[in-house]
Amino acid sequence: MRRFTQGLYGYAVALFVCLAGAGLFLLVTPQSREEHIPRLDYSITVANFGHTVPFGVWAPRQDPANWVPNSNRIAKGENGAQVLYLGYATATRQHAMFAQSNEQPAAGFANRMTNTNENQGTQQIGDVTWEKRFREDKNQRSLVRVLPDVTLVVTGTADWTELGQLAAQLQQRPKG
Repeated sequence: MRRFTQGLYGYAVALFVCLAGAGLFLLVTPQSREEHIPRLDYSITVANFGHTVPFGVWAPRQDPANWVPNSNRIAKGENGAQVLYLGYATATRQHAMFAQSNEQPAAGFANRMTNTNENQGTQQIGDVTWEKRFREDKNQRSLVRVLPDVTLVVTGTADWTELGQLAAQLQQRPKG
């Protein structure tokens, strides 16, 4: 027994046993080479948000083609305002998020969601003009629309075209 636990021979046996164990582990462990992004249905979150706010909720009519909705939540914003977040993996697998709130001041909410207060111009999406913002160090692009009762922000690492696709899908749902 001593010959298996000492010297170069013992080291070689121990190394072989460890490599065989690692090889067996890799052989029996399920492996997938396919991308898997969990798809989350946000319809109940949007409906619940609509019951808690005094304005008509904005939500996508439908998800843009090949986008995966992968997060949604309702949170408290500043001054007790409710905030709805809907997150996506875009067709190019970048991140995009839609956020809305009636938080006041609206500029404070927009600045917090976009991580900047610098206006980079505007972007026309359909018949609606959105304010463009860009935070270079975070590679974060944002579209902001301030309405009388709610502020809408579409933001993320997605390019302007993809953010515009999400903004174009937004529609206000009746209160209730």
